[in-house]
Amino acid sequence: MADVSIRRTDFLRGEINAPPSKSYTHRMLIAAFLSKGKTKIEKPLVSDDTLATLGAIKAFGAKVKTHANFWEIEGQIPPKTPCKPVDCSESGATLRFMIPIAALAPSPTTFLMGPSLSRRPIMPLLQSLEKLGIKTYYRTEEPTRVRILGGRLKGGKTALRGDISSQFISGLLFACPLAQEKTEIALTTSIESKTYIQMTEEILNKHGVKVSISEDFRTLQVPGNQAYKPCSHTVPGDFSSTAYILAAAAITSSKIKIKNLNHNTRQGDKAILQVLKNAGLEVKVNKETVEVQGELSKAINIDAKDVPDLVPACSAMACYTRGTSKIYNAKRLRYKESDRLTAVCTELKKMGADIHLERDSLTIKGACTMRGATIDPHNDHRIAMMCAAVALGAEGETRIINAECVRKSYPTFFRDLHVLGANIVGG
Repeated sequence: MADVSIRRTDFLRGEINAPPSKSYTHRMLIAAFLSKGKTKIEKPLVSDDTLATLGAIKAFGAKVKTHANFWEIEGQIPPKTPCKPVDCSESGATLRFMIPIAALAPSPTTFLMGPSLSRRPIMPLLQSLEKLGIKTYYRTEEPTRVRILGGRLKGGKTALRGDISSQFISGLLFACPLAQEKTEIALTTSIESKTYIQMTEEILNKHGVKVSISEDFRTLQVPGNQAYKPCSHTVPGDFSSTAYILAAAAITSSKIKIKNLNHNTRQGDKAILQVLKNAGLEVKVNKETVEVQGELSKAINIDAKDVPDLVPACSAMACYTRGTSKIYNAKRLRYKESDRLTAVCTELKKMGADIHLERDSLTIKGACTMRGATIDPHNDHRIAMMCAAVALGAEGETRIINAECVRKSYPTFFRDLHVLGANIVGG
């Protein structure tokens, strides 16, 4: 895929299927691995990140059969110790979910990280495990690695911040039901992206595991000595990835339909539909489809605290709205695949955006006169998708280098845009 070239496109039309949810696929794989018996996962997302999790659970002893439209996972309890280091590549969810699970294995486990993942925070999770009696070692020399000593996870009390990554909390929620005693997790700050914690709780409950979360999300209690039960899953469509197709439709004032989107899922990023409505578009939501049409007419203002993955999509649209758009409470974007706040600002400025970056916010004064440019997505899938959407309304040609980074979450992104009529070469 290397490079992709995109030219201005007057109108998109037609319908596509939303890609399967990356977040749900990860969680279903972890719960399936921890279950005694076979779990069937229909319509999983096949992407770089989810394949990293699939490889990780296989390393810990899961038996996996992959078919065209479903995966069958036979769990392994207790987990076996991997015979070699587990390569998480660039998948934060794989690393952060599997580290606590490694505490259940009988012997030490080593995890390897790719260059981008090695720059993302991990110490708060390791410190929380230390409070539960698990020894950990973190080596920053390349290749960056984490070593978990393993042995029985006893349980007890631990604490960690809630405003760095919800994945730390989900990782503990997956492992601690198999601890010997009850685990109490205290969050020392307010929680961000709490819908991802609710998503984890949903999958745990489906596998027969119970956790208790306080109303203010500051205390989580996990009874020990529980057992995961196998079940069947169907992965819903992904609002996080689909947001970039919807942004492309908004920028080109198009009418499109996206199937396989269930508004009743726990996904916080379904908030993109309200963002579109507030920006002046008509949005029709049916049981499994979303239709959008109209044009951007109002500035965009969003609190990114619980929807950080929508920030690049909303920034793309803000370049084409009239008035001043503000995106705030976005500090966590500095710890994504890239410093995503800086990457959004840098690449949109190349294309003509009047954009200002502050510590945890973006201000965009529109409508901007956007032009084609050579884009470096910083090895960040959402930056590549953002710039592709912007390019559809820009004058001239936009070239996105290293566009294959979209394989992390949405491998068919450029193909789907092309199906809708986008003027794309490559991808």
